[in-house]
Amino acid sequence: MNALLPIHHDHPAFTGHFPGDPIVPGVVLLDEMLHAIGLQLKTDVSACVIKVMKFLSPVRPGETVSVDFVLADNGLVRFTLHSDDRKVAIGAFNLPAIP
Repeated sequence: MNALLPIHHDHPAFTGHFPGDPIVPGVVLLDEMLHAIGLQLKTDVSACVIKVMKFLSPVRPGETVSVDFVLADNGLVRFTLHSDDRKVAIGAFNLPAIP
């Protein structure tokens, strides 16, 4: 499955994250990625457990970021974030247990 992450060039995080040479903060990428995956899976991911996340390349204002992900039967979601052909981040998280 995949989804686009809507990080606009005027996102407020850019003003304080390296003014003059802005990049998307990792926490913004993480938040947008979780939101996009939650929408695709039609589930609440707010209580997920991040197992691993590695940032590989910075994202600049105006870049389009997409996420590809796979959901395993055990609730583990593996994901890769891309900007064009460049890997931006990789990782995995567990969906929250449903009581």
